[in-house]
Amino acid sequence: MTTESGVDRALLAGLTARERSVFAQRRPRSAAAYQRADHLFGRVPMTWMNKTAAGFPVYFERASGNRITDVDGHEYLDFCLGDTGAMAGHSPAPVVEAVNHRLATLGGATTMMPTEDAAAVGAELSRRFGLPYWSFALTATDANRWAIRLLRAVTGRPKILVNSYCYHGSVDESLIVVGPDGRGVSREGNVGAPVDVTATSRVAEFNDLAGLERELAQGDVAAVLMEPALTNIGIVLPEPGYLAGVRELTRRHGAYLINDETHTFSAGPGGATAAWELSPDVVTIGKAIAGGIPIGAYGLSAGLAEAILGRDDLDLVDMGGVGGTLAGNPVSMAAARACLEQVLTEQAFDVMTATATAFAGGLRKIIEGYGLPWSVSQLGARVEYRFADPAPRNGTESAAAADAELEDFLHAYLANRGVLLTPFHNMALMSPGTTTADVERHHSIFADALAELTA
Repeated sequence: MTTESGVDRALLAGLTARERSVFAQRRPRSAAAYQRADHLFGRVPMTWMNKTAAGFPVYFERASGNRITDVDGHEYLDFCLGDTGAMAGHSPAPVVEAVNHRLATLGGATTMMPTEDAAAVGAELSRRFGLPYWSFALTATDANRWAIRLLRAVTGRPKILVNSYCYHGSVDESLIVVGPDGRGVSREGNVGAPVDVTATSRVAEFNDLAGLERELAQGDVAAVLMEPALTNIGIVLPEPGYLAGVRELTRRHGAYLINDETHTFSAGPGGATAAWELSPDVVTIGKAIAGGIPIGAYGLSAGLAEAILGRDDLDLVDMGGVGGTLAGNPVSMAAARACLEQVLTEQAFDVMTATATAFAGGLRKIIEGYGLPWSVSQLGARVEYRFADPAPRNGTESAAAADAELEDFLHAYLANRGVLLTPFHNMALMSPGTTTADVERHHSIFADALAELTA
């Protein structure tokens, strides 16, 4: 039986079973390590590491650039790159040097004191994204949480509006989707929500200005938190005029606009905000800007910063709910300065985007050659193939286009031949060191997989 993905399910099941068997046979040390991890919840450091195409995770040993080696000695060409966290490549030399200098020479991993590196990072982020004032966190999730608290405080409004099937880390307010009747409902699988998410949030489909206006017209939305393009449900690009319409509607209805650039940073050195000339009130970002060292950051417009700092009823110094002891620590700041100034430069993004364009073009030719109803989307240095054509235009359509069985086969097939994609979807990210030869290697293996699927 062939389904909407254009694949015979019985053939797919047989091929997947074969690849999983090969995966297990070739990775006895990873399998053994997984079985020994009795004192880890779910046997992994974070339960999302159980998202694997073959029954157990590959255990990491070492990495450099866009190459990873596992504990069984297999080397992989890495297009996952820590799901953006290692977009600069693994252990880029300037970041390693900066971190070693901070720890081994200067000392002080945590001090609760500012460093000059932090000011330099803030200035560079301001130059890139156009927002003058920055503060730091350890994750983009925290940056989003803290931005939300500030905007609720300054507006006096209780709700945050997000897009259906968005991703903003584990922010409680973001786990809402558009239900069958067009109303917001809790996203399936939401763990331990403190309150019904409809009490804290509103939701609209991406690329739906009418739906956005309907929700904003209720007058209780402090901020719209969005990615300029959806990423974690699969890349969903904005239609012409959509982002300008979002900005106009938020201003008309008195809501602030937060651009979460954690993944859309792939669009260029200033993310989609700079690449598409957007004008948010807040930008949040994390992962990539410190070359793999934990970090988050949020930038504020001048007017918003002035409004917040002018409120003497808000405790921004002690226990007001905005901050963390390790945020802005000397190691993260040194890493971010080195990464932004020396690794993820304008020139690096030119190379990464050109490589991604070649990757996308090659994928389209292969998919078209096998007559599959799939599509390819590109966001700067990020490329994804989707099991739908045309590509989904909002989060609900994108979720419906997912095919977990087909994803598992492709991921296991590629891994068995030394190529890694992001485990949650079919995303490939280019680092500054990713080469045309790397792209061709992926495409050769990918074409072989499709040949077997369509035999």
